Amino acid sequence: MKKWLPIIIILGLILIIGGYLASLNNKLVELDQKATAQWANVESSYQRRADLIPNIVSTAKGYAEFEQETLVAVTEARSKATSINIDPSNITPEQLAQYQQAQAGVTSALSRLLAVFERYPDLKANENFKELINELERTENRINVERNRFNEEARLFNTEINQFPTKMFAGLLGFHEKAYFKADAGSEKAPEVNFDDLGKDD
Repeated sequence: MKKWLPIIIILGLILIIGGYLASLNNKLVELDQKATAQWANVESSYQRRADLIPNIVSTAKGYAEFEQETLVAVTEARSKATSINIDPSNITPEQLAQYQQAQAGVTSALSRLLAVFERYPDLKANENFKELINELERTENRINVERNRFNEEARLFNTEINQFPTKMFAGLLGFHEKAYFKADAGSEKAPEVNFDDLGKDD
């Protein structure tokens, strides 16, 4: 019996460690999936904004005197932003920075467009355009909410995999830290629209 004791102890340890790793893996999978699902909400919000842009540009193009350069800038920024895809299971700081930079380009181009359209009373009075701008503002607010929620899910996941003893095994199980969204200068605010002036002649 004594000669079997070391083997029994080893098998027992294997079972204990195996059970722990299985339990840990399941917990990390759940946290990872929550962050991944929230990333989908972020992408959905950005996609909603991207879907609004062609309608905004199309409506503005109906006014021949409207600055075409501004519309081109918005269209090009949208094209660049929608060409960047991220694997939600492996969001690195570099990937997220590239994604965020492209989306910031859209925000900047839209801000210029909104500043320009204030000079066009007829366009400001267009009910369809006003509703598109209202929807854009709602979407920008939703983007901010979903980004914050993603950061929170990523924080919970990152906290878990950096705690001892999880930190010893997370990498072996294929789990790595997720990057956070970082605020760009001025990005805490959605593009400002003076709704009080909409529909009024200058």
